[in-house]
Amino acid sequence: MAIETPQEPAAALAGLDQLELAPPQQAKRHILAKTWAAAWPKLLALVLALVIWQLVYLSGFKSAILPGPATTLTDLWHQLHHAQLWSAIGTTLRRAVIGFALALVIGTVVGALVSRIRPLRAAVGSLITALQTLPSIVWVPFAIILFGATTTAILFVVVMTAAPAIANGLIAGADFLPPLLLRAGKTMGLRRVSLYRHVIMPATLPAFVTGLKQGWAFGWHGLIAGEVVVIILGQPSLGVFLSNDQDQADMAGAISIILVILAVGIAVDLLFNLVNGRIRRRWGVADNSAS
Repeated sequence: MAIETPQEPAAALAGLDQLELAPPQQAKRHILAKTWAAAWPKLLALVLALVIWQLVYLSGFKSAILPGPATTLTDLWHQLHHAQLWSAIGTTLRRAVIGFALALVIGTVVGALVSRIRPLRAAVGSLITALQTLPSIVWVPFAIILFGATTTAILFVVVMTAAPAIANGLIAGADFLPPLLLRAGKTMGLRRVSLYRHVIMPATLPAFVTGLKQGWAFGWHGLIAGEVVVIILGQPSLGVFLSNDQDQADMAGAISIILVILAVGIAVDLLFNLVNGRIRRRWGVADNSAS
């Protein structure tokens, strides 16, 4: 009877390396397969939405004002060939980035302070959640009275709708922080800022990213609501386009702008999902079999 001898450690490791190092063509096919696996559900959802839309159109519901997909997509195609729409998209995205950056700074500072100072948590913790539940349109009249019909008023709405969600994300992450982790950090000599930087912030990162995603969603709602009401001459935006389409009863144009807004929202959501996936892999909680 033959006795099997264990492989040498170096040989075993070399064999594992050969299994992990796929040929370039195989790696390319793997990337294409992952891309298709991520894309086909979204494409299927898009096709289903178009089919339902076409069926509603063929049913005659609001046929006098509701255009079909062909009419709307043709209108969108024509608008995409005009520089004015791209200028409006640029204006809206610039405001979104500036407003979200301000909300990120304010929400992070507030969340960090409230999560670590108990009297402050007792005083304003519920207020932050209450601010998050306010509809974004509520802030528009307040901002106009405070700043006038200016870009500052629009940015104010973005900050007030996004910052509470960001702060709550950080607070929620700190609430589920294991006490043993804090004691370990203090044992290593970490205090206050260093403790927050090296222990608390990394541990709360998954919840914080979720708060960022919610903050962007709320801020995006507030931005479009602000642009629809606060119309600034010489500054075309997606909200201004929507308002003009409303005044002209142009349903195809309004739906086209809505589709552009949805496209931007989906693109940003994909970006957040990419960041969230990297964090999950770093934490070792990603399900590689599903990816």
